[in-house]
Amino acid sequence: MSQVTCDHAPGDIPEEESTHSSGLLVYTIGLLLAVALTGTSFWVANTHLLWGPGTPFGLAVLAIAQMSVHLVFFLHITAYKDSTNNFLALAFGVLVVVLIVTGSLVIVDDLKMTTGSTASLSMPGR
Repeated sequence: MSQVTCDHAPGDIPEEESTHSSGLLVYTIGLLLAVALTGTSFWVANTHLLWGPGTPFGLAVLAIAQMSVHLVFFLHITAYKDSTNNFLALAFGVLVVVLIVTGSLVIVDDLKMTTGSTASLSMPGR
């Protein structure tokens, strides 16, 4: 009979390779990038140095960069083969959110069409 010598879960770092300082460094870099991107977003929203109609596009680019920083530095979703489960969980979560938002929009649109767009929210008898 053969013995199992490698018993670990996908994404686990072996004891000899993991160091406390490297994990702290990764989280610190992620925190600094997240704070810098947040500050830049507030700066872009409150300054007139960007072309007016380009401000929403600039904020969208910064938001995508912010999400990427969170995915890589905090959720550890990378291109390694060990993060397949993490990526599938993220994809499922995105699917659920898209379904909920889309369903809510369809329901609200149907409600608007059913009640009429001129419906007033005032109390009867006023």
